[in-house]
Amino acid sequence: MSPETPPQVQTLACPHCGAPLTVRSMGRAVTIVCGHCHSILDAKDPQLKILQRFEAATGGESPAIPLGSRGKWRGALYEAIGFQVRSMEADGLTYSWREYLLFNPYKGFRYLTEYNGHWNDCSVTTALPEADGIGARYLGKKYKHFQTCTAHTTFVLGEFPWQVRVDDAVAVTDYVAPPYVLSSEMAGSETTWTLGEYVHGADIWKAFGLPGIAPTPMGVYENQPSALKASAGQTWFACAGLATAIFVIFTLNQLFSQQEQVFREAYSFSPSSTEASFVTPEFELKGRTSSVEVRTDADVSNQWIYLNYALIDADTGQAYDFGREVTYYTGVDSDGHWQEGSQHDRVTLPSIPPGRYYLRVEPESDASLGTIAYTVTVTRDVPVLGVYFLALAAILLPALLISWRTYNFEQMRWAQSDHPMKSVGGGE
Repeated sequence: MSPETPPQVQTLACPHCGAPLTVRSMGRAVTIVCGHCHSILDAKDPQLKILQRFEAATGGESPAIPLGSRGKWRGALYEAIGFQVRSMEADGLTYSWREYLLFNPYKGFRYLTEYNGHWNDCSVTTALPEADGIGARYLGKKYKHFQTCTAHTTFVLGEFPWQVRVDDAVAVTDYVAPPYVLSSEMAGSETTWTLGEYVHGADIWKAFGLPGIAPTPMGVYENQPSALKASAGQTWFACAGLATAIFVIFTLNQLFSQQEQVFREAYSFSPSSTEASFVTPEFELKGRTSSVEVRTDADVSNQWIYLNYALIDADTGQAYDFGREVTYYTGVDSDGHWQEGSQHDRVTLPSIPPGRYYLRVEPESDASLGTIAYTVTVTRDVPVLGVYFLALAAILLPALLISWRTYNFEQMRWAQSDHPMKSVGGGE
């Protein structure tokens, strides 16, 4: 028989209702569930002894993968032969998930599980995992404990390689390492381990030729992989590289900036003056196009002075207008000594071409403050720190945004576990 040959089937009759039964697992079935009356039968008994009658189950769910459906999955042709619904209770709420038993005569059994549109492809482990309740290790991979619960079988259909009954209860413990989930099921003294891998419903629909489209997953599942996590790592790696490049450029700029003082003059201003504006003597900006810093040092004490500046190219008339205020107040109150403002101010004008320049200065102040002395200093080719901070912010913002979304994804994942994450505001 070719590996692609469909499994042979055998037709029997239900001893309870007489409905025909189709056995697909070639003698490996332990129990068969009648699709008509939902009686659970002993497949190993030639008379198909009834193990459990469950007529009420006729109101149960219909499997999304109809029994008898065949599809190529994991490189082999599998047939859906069994379906069961399991439920657990937590915080007064009931959560149900569905399990589909697949069979291939050469590959044996595997399972597809579904909860809220999230699917896992599961098979029995080939070795015994090591577990301590906090985590588990299997084939060299570490898994974190996610949840321990008691699962009850609420609905069954088809055939199974184990004895299944409605209301069967097992202790289920899940350990996760997305996209994998390692699960143990303990019934009495017997423990079964399975390894599940998160898969997409669209792939299952395609493999089994199911009509329509797979339901959209709801929420975040326990072993659902986060595409953002890989993106966050890559983004931070790129961010570190760009930040290093920015630091190197900044250091080189600091080392090679000439910071040449081209003008410095002291002035005094009386608010009672009728014509306070004036122009400075010309000064020359040599070399390449560079930044120009204008610094104002004012002898203010509980005073303020505002200066309307214009840096003007003497040859072209091109003007660069800006205004600066120097304010400094100090005093003593019930809280002690305080001060506000500064007697010094500086502003940097980027990318000023070389040439002959002068400043037009228009000072302003309160007439009651008296004469104010101040000094104006012009320096060319100074480092512009703000550009580097803006560049760092520009590369950090995407990384922080992706990291926040990754954290939020993980918070949603662990919210339904035995170990919910704390919110950022909660001190995580």
